[in-house]
Amino acid sequence: MSEFAATVVAPEYPPHMKHKVIFETFDKLQPGEALQLINDHDPRPLRYQFEMERPGQFSWEYLEQGPATFRVKIGRI
Repeated sequence: MSEFAATVVAPEYPPHMKHKVIFETFDKLQPGEALQLINDHDPRPLRYQFEMERPGQFSWEYLEQGPATFRVKIGRI
């Protein structure tokens, strides 16, 4: 069984769809599950958006921090 319930490869989506897809994927997670986000830049603005829209509902762990690829484990608490 994978460590992740889902993986989102953000560069595969048009810019206006990326955060929507990530939040929809996150919202389908059960408590204790996590998604893997793969991106081509630091998704720090996304983390700020999570803090505003899902306070206390997520964990954030960098698995890889560039320079070309960023991988983040976003867990549902």
